[in-house]
Amino acid sequence: MSLRTPLRRVLGAGSAREGVHHWWQQRLTSVALVPLTVWFAVSILALPSFDYATLAAWMRGGTSALLLILLVLVGTWHSQLGVRVIVEDYVHAPGARTVTLTLLSYLHALLAAAGVFAVLKVALGGGA
Repeated sequence: MSLRTPLRRVLGAGSAREGVHHWWQQRLTSVALVPLTVWFAVSILALPSFDYATLAAWMRGGTSALLLILLVLVGTWHSQLGVRVIVEDYVHAPGARTVTLTLLSYLHALLAAAGVFAVLKVALGGGA
């Protein structure tokens, strides 16, 4: 028994089979963000002060830099997934949708790269 209408069967229209994968990615990134965000908040609040020297010393710890990079990458990926759903739902013109999705993908990649670069620059002692 098929749930597709006869017209859909004739036209071959149906599920693109990407919705479940996208849904799972969004859920997995949100689950990953919970411990990363809790770790970040607890770590920052445990610091004695918030001046550059203290934060740079904290970031120079290998674990802190690694977890910060993971937080940046997972956060930007989760953001990109969420914004993609909004654009797909509310931008109806196919050309505008394609351009918007492409620009947003590049923007999120740029934000992720900038975040990783900033963490590495401070963690490796190159930035003030």
